[in-house]
Amino acid sequence: MAAVTSRKFFEELGLLVGKPVAIFDTAGKSYDGELLGYDSNTLSICLGNVNTERGKAHRVFIAGSSVARILASERPFNLEGLKERLDKVFPNMVQLIPEARIIIVMGKIRLNETGVIDGTGPAADRVRDIFQRFKTETQS
Repeated sequence: MAAVTSRKFFEELGLLVGKPVAIFDTAGKSYDGELLGYDSNTLSICLGNVNTERGKAHRVFIAGSSVARILASERPFNLEGLKERLDKVFPNMVQLIPEARIIIVMGKIRLNETGVIDGTGPAADRVRDIFQRFKTETQS
C-alpha cells in the first residue's frame, strides 16, 4: 500500500511541473514561481521565474528538508477524463501515454493539454472540437 501511495504522490507532484506553485519553507518564507523540477529522493525543488520576499529571481533551488508546503495555483489538466470522452467517439482507438502527457487517437492524431499537436483532416478536426468542448466544460 505504501508503494501505491508513494507512486501517486509523485504522479501528483509531476503534474505540477511547468505550472505555477507557491512554496513555503520551514522558516516561513514563500516563493512563487514555476515548478521546473524536483528530486524524488530528497524532495528538493527547482523553481523558475520566482517572486521572493527579496524580489525576482531567475532560478531558486530549495532543499527538500526545508520545504514545508507546496500550493498549486491551478488545477492540472484531466487527460484521463479527455481520454474517456474521446473513447466514446473513437472506441478502441484512443491511447493515453501518461508519462508523456499525450493522447494518441487512431494512431495518428496526437494531443496534449494544449490541444491537437499533430494530425490533419476531418478526424483531427473532430478531436479538436471534442478537446475544446471538454476544456470549456472542465474549466468552469
